[in-house]
Amino acid sequence: MDGRARADRLDAAQLGVELGEKATLVQFSSAFCQPCRATRRTLAEVAGMVDGVAHVEIDAEAHLTLVRALDIRRTPTVLVLDASGVVVRRAVGQPRTVDVVAALGQAM
Repeated sequence: MDGRARADRLDAAQLGVELGEKATLVQFSSAFCQPCRATRRTLAEVAGMVDGVAHVEIDAEAHLTLVRALDIRRTPTVLVLDASGVVVRRAVGQPRTVDVVAALGQAM
């Protein structure tokens, strides 16, 4: 996961789901994206291991306004949100489990 910090803030209304109590892993995917499937498994596994962390998958094609507002250019793109919805990490491509855990450490 790259180290670019973003000032973006997301909330449950924008995402259409509740945020995690401690952190949220937001995945932007598209229908025919093979790395998106692997990313889904990785993020769901990590969210299942860490209490208070939610994994949210968003169909990029169905949420173009949000995609444009967040400058999502490729799928998968993963945003790591802290408890208040601030984007603390952003990554493009399939993340490694160790990188997701490290990003969560920064968010929490």
